[in-house]
Amino acid sequence: MNKMHALIGSVLLLLPVSAFADAPQLNGADTGWILVSTALVLFMTLPGLALFYGGLVRVKNVLSVLIQCFAITGLVTILWVILGYSLAFGEGNAFIGDFSRVFMSGITRDTLSGTIPESLFALFQMTFAIITPALIVGGFAERMRFSSMLLFSALWLFLVYVPITHWVWGGGWLGQMGLYDFAGGTVVHITAGVAALVAAIMLKPRIGFGSTPLPPHNMTMVMTGAGMLWVGWFGFNGGSALAADGNAAMAMFATHVSASMGALTWMFMEWKRFGKPSALGVATGMVAGLGTITPASGFVGIGGAVVIGLLAGYVCFNATMYIKQVLKIDDSLDVFPVHGVGGILGTLLAGVFASTELGLFSGFGFADGITSMAGQVKVQLIGIAATAIYTAILTWFILKVVGLVSDLRVSKDEEVEGLDLVLHEERGYDL
Repeated sequence: MNKMHALIGSVLLLLPVSAFADAPQLNGADTGWILVSTALVLFMTLPGLALFYGGLVRVKNVLSVLIQCFAITGLVTILWVILGYSLAFGEGNAFIGDFSRVFMSGITRDTLSGTIPESLFALFQMTFAIITPALIVGGFAERMRFSSMLLFSALWLFLVYVPITHWVWGGGWLGQMGLYDFAGGTVVHITAGVAALVAAIMLKPRIGFGSTPLPPHNMTMVMTGAGMLWVGWFGFNGGSALAADGNAAMAMFATHVSASMGALTWMFMEWKRFGKPSALGVATGMVAGLGTITPASGFVGIGGAVVIGLLAGYVCFNATMYIKQVLKIDDSLDVFPVHGVGGILGTLLAGVFASTELGLFSGFGFADGITSMAGQVKVQLIGIAATAIYTAILTWFILKVVGLVSDLRVSKDEEVEGLDLVLHEERGYDL
């Protein structure tokens, strides 16, 4: 028996170290952190985004927004389980995944994705798939039919979100090029922002837009939801490291700094232009800072995060004013100027502040095979253009198709009465 043990030991010693080192191992710390991050990202949609958007609309439409966020959560969850995850993260080709994980086939309690269970990775990614179409709600709030919204969200998930997710994070062509998108500048914010802009243009403005004030009905609700988004974003960006390590910690730090700088910048710009700072301005600036740092959060240092937050507040503030006052587009809850423009800006700046040669503003280096800032910025621009153009074309097409099946917009009388009563026979408040 001892000779047998000695023989087995000798054979094991002769095996290459890589035979053991390459075998994936579950890491408890990583798993625990992503479990928490998953809860935080879902918390961003429910109740964070639901309250934030719900407070921004008029009192007669508050429930319609809350119901949309809840319904999208349930709808995307089931579609992600059936096919979405497989097409997004299955091996497939450079443009789309495969059917290897349909209905989560092959995923057991012991199946790993890196150092965490694959079931957890699929669940974490599901929360991103949920919040992205929920963000688009802000572009057509207070005027889109509930049935049309559901059909649009389902088609948009498969035709826009899933392919772009595969391009960037699922081994697709943009990821292979070296695109830097740590937590969703292209996948989440550009897609949602561009889709919201297209929807706002196609559905046309709300009744009274440009001539009658359409103020938020409950700023306390808005600020509560905004605070939840701020906290939840730690899981959104920090969790995207997929590990409990220094990368996650720096991503969280950069996220918080950019959000703070974005809030302050928007507040002071509003103060200067209108004479008073507003709660809405502070909250919107904070969201702009969060959205803009998202693609860069794992690649830039704290100095870079300060500059990114500053530019987020300045650029997104002016974009909001321009879209509403000059272009007269009723992107109801400013999805494109905050998330879309922020996602574009942040994705571009990730290629700048990832440089290790900017002194106090240095980041952690460029993607493999890219040796200069110009090279990384070029890849970032390709990613931005491809994402925006593809999203705009497909969103227009989806809305056209949905419009053939169901009216996209409620009637004038229904809009005046309010979506809560017309579509759901409920009131947000008993006054």
